[in-house]
Amino acid sequence: MTTLTVEAGNPYKVHIGAGAVSELEESYGELLAGADKIAVIADAYVASIHLDYLQAYLPKAAEIYFKEIPQGENAKSIETFMECQSFLLENEFSRNSLLIAFGGGAVGDLAGFVASTFMRGIPFIQIPTTILAHDSAVGGKTAINHAAGKNMIGTFHQPVAVVYDTHFLKTLPAKEIRSGMAEVIKHAFISNEGWLDELLAVADITEIADAEMAVHLERGIAVKAAIVEEDEYENGVRKFLNFGHTLAHAIEASAGYGKITHGEAVAAGMAYALELSGHHKLPRYLRWCLANDYPLEILSELPFDKLLQFMKKDKKTSGGLLKFVLLEDTGQPFMETVEEHQAEQAFRAICSKIGEL
Repeated sequence: MTTLTVEAGNPYKVHIGAGAVSELEESYGELLAGADKIAVIADAYVASIHLDYLQAYLPKAAEIYFKEIPQGENAKSIETFMECQSFLLENEFSRNSLLIAFGGGAVGDLAGFVASTFMRGIPFIQIPTTILAHDSAVGGKTAINHAAGKNMIGTFHQPVAVVYDTHFLKTLPAKEIRSGMAEVIKHAFISNEGWLDELLAVADITEIADAEMAVHLERGIAVKAAIVEEDEYENGVRKFLNFGHTLAHAIEASAGYGKITHGEAVAAGMAYALELSGHHKLPRYLRWCLANDYPLEILSELPFDKLLQFMKKDKKTSGGLLKFVLLEDTGQPFMETVEEHQAEQAFRAICSKIGEL
């Protein structure tokens, strides 16, 4: 097992590997025992197959409550947020209580937002169960969605720990593996060409061995941790983690949350960002996406004008100007303001290239 430290305002550790949930007893037993009540907010599907495994490592004498929420982006709604707040209030939780987020990235975002706002903030532990969540569980971003855009309502609230047990990844369907690996390759694009080449050489990402997957996840978390340490509140370099996300969030909002996974949208968004960047790896990246069944055709199914309206509401925009994370080269991200006509031209170009393949 590997342990990384995120040196944010309140430093915390990320434990990665098979059997990592044992850290709940070994490293956080005192924290859990000191909470008057513990709430586990869990993805309903994840709870149905993994809750017994988690419960074996929770303190037997603790007063523990379980709240199941919908799977995926449907969890990140104001309705679910208020349900969770009401659940805590009805069960008389206090500022001395603790929350555990158990599930994928959407659960972590929602549960983190609940923790950050309940009685002005209580501690929470992230226990991610997907590849995608190697990105979202680290860094303290919490949010819910709004019809006007993704993650528009949220806070920065760092967890007290991230316990990433790779045991949970064994039950992931291919769609979730695709979704998660898009964020892994994003970290490679913004950091390391050698690592990027390793990933692009993988013919079938659903066949990656457990040990190899753990290495990729550790690398991705290390990239994110280093950036978060430098820029906890996204005033500068942390924006580089949004490579591919400006269009991706527009795709999700335009198509309808939950119709396409976050990672699948990010994969399409990165193709677009690579086109805007004029990056030499674009042809190889497109072939890798198609070989691994990423639905890049979604771009030609959504009208650019509709996507544009959502992109104008992106959190990086200012004064209605479009701003994208682009790449000077692999490992060299930068922010660029792009004119609407240039954005549309690049969109037409990437759709054409995808169509030709």
